[in-house]
Amino acid sequence: QVQLVESGGGLVQAGDSLRLSCAASGRTFSSSVRGWFRQAPGKEREFVARIYWSGDMPYYADSVKGRFTISRDAAKNTVYLQMNSLKPEDTAVYYCAAGYSRSSYPRDYDLWGQGTQVTVSS
Repeated sequence: QVQLVESGGGLVQAGDSLRLSCAASGRTFSSSVRGWFRQAPGKEREFVARIYWSGDMPYYADSVKGRFTISRDAAKNTVYLQMNSLKPEDTAVYYCAAGYSRSSYPRDYDLWGQGTQVTVSS
């Protein structure tokens, strides 16, 4: 059974940086696309970034463009989300997901991690 395990969340101040990791464990998993989503209390889960497993075509939500960077390490079967210049509105539970389509919708992703909390204080 394949699992996605996120790590790297925490409590930081506005302007700080964090790097989230999403490692796939279990049998070999070769999804085409890995994505990051986030969900704040009382809000729907929203798209943050995605990347092809080949490393091609990173794509970002407008709200994080220029501040966040998605990347992957194929040897470690891990996807990263580098988050710089964090803002209080970035506070949410961050989830990684794996799928096979180039999509920004949660419904198009088949496998999800358990989430990691990111809290940005002002």
